[in-house]
Amino acid sequence: MGWVTARSWAGERSGGEARHSGEVRARSHGEAGRSGGARECHGDAGGYSGDAGGRAEEGSGPVDGAAELVAAAQAGDRDAFGRLVGPLRDELRAHCYRMLGSVHDAEDAVQDTLDRAWRSVARFEDRGSIRAWLYKIATNRALTLIERRARRELPTDLSPEGAPVAEVAWLEPYPDRLMGWTAELGPEARTVARESVELAFVAALQHLSARQRAVLLLRDVLGYAAAEAADQLDTTVAAVNSALQRARKVLAELMPEASQRRALDELGEPAQRDLARRYAAAWEAGDVEAIVTMLTEDAKYSMPPLPAWYQGHDGIRGFLLEGPLRRRWRLLPARANGQLAFGTYMWDDDRAAYVPAGLDLIVVRGTGIAEVVSFLEADFREFGLPAELPR
Repeated sequence: MGWVTARSWAGERSGGEARHSGEVRARSHGEAGRSGGARECHGDAGGYSGDAGGRAEEGSGPVDGAAELVAAAQAGDRDAFGRLVGPLRDELRAHCYRMLGSVHDAEDAVQDTLDRAWRSVARFEDRGSIRAWLYKIATNRALTLIERRARRELPTDLSPEGAPVAEVAWLEPYPDRLMGWTAELGPEARTVARESVELAFVAALQHLSARQRAVLLLRDVLGYAAAEAADQLDTTVAAVNSALQRARKVLAELMPEASQRRALDELGEPAQRDLARRYAAAWEAGDVEAIVTMLTEDAKYSMPPLPAWYQGHDGIRGFLLEGPLRRRWRLLPARANGQLAFGTYMWDDDRAAYVPAGLDLIVVRGTGIAEVVSFLEADFREFGLPAELPR
């Protein structure tokens, strides 16, 4: 399977009412029995009730004894509430990251979501899904944040000359360690969940309006039916279908042909290890030609929050020789956004150690590297990387 998106979004489905394959993913995700009617929950979590028909949820996620925990939470038991919502925190964070493009903003949105849920849990009517209730609150919190902040960019979204740094909010990388919850999903749902945090997908989402972003994620990633998504967003099915059609069209024009998951699978683990070894060795040896040889002809190199970026062998070679390769480097392998990554460390004479310089996120195409995004302000602790390396 390729992207969770591009092939189906390119127009294979002609009507918003078509049954999207996300519904199959949703069943693997434990969501098939979601209540369709969250009409009374309006972002502040007030008075949520499930579908009037009271559909039973098929697989309510990893929470055992949910009904008892809901009752205890409604009686004021904070520990019961924590056990009820805690298993869902990581997937809510991933959802908010897709919406916001920032792991820090996503964490804030999730914390706000859980705070609001606790304050209103007494009004939760247990005829639907606690997960759907939390997703509605989280989605609305993300929509509010988007209204207040500029969309997040990568330098390659700008012209090669860049833009004033003060005017740009940058996309942030997402640690793979925060995706451990996907191990409990079925194979298809796990693929969708992981592909939908890849950097290209999250960057493309930033080109959608806030409402289009929410609709597309609810329908194509989380597998909500159109009526369910409409209830989540307090809108109509017609509005959901219209927003979804526009969102799919935009993303189909922006997305690469294949996801990084597929590209890495096709490359194979031995070749991945060899590519990673050669990339690190070339940097540590200061061998610019070895680095350039690994790049595709149209490769891109960027370093947010610096707005400038470089493309092609000559452009990247010149940049590396004039700047980074005048220093000494050590690299450690990492994982971010489901992609190959490296913690890069630059020698610091004053500290007599290699210190963090940036998290290099690698985009693979075929057997080569098509893009390097070096996040200069990444928090290495979030990616399990040490604070410094000895000589």
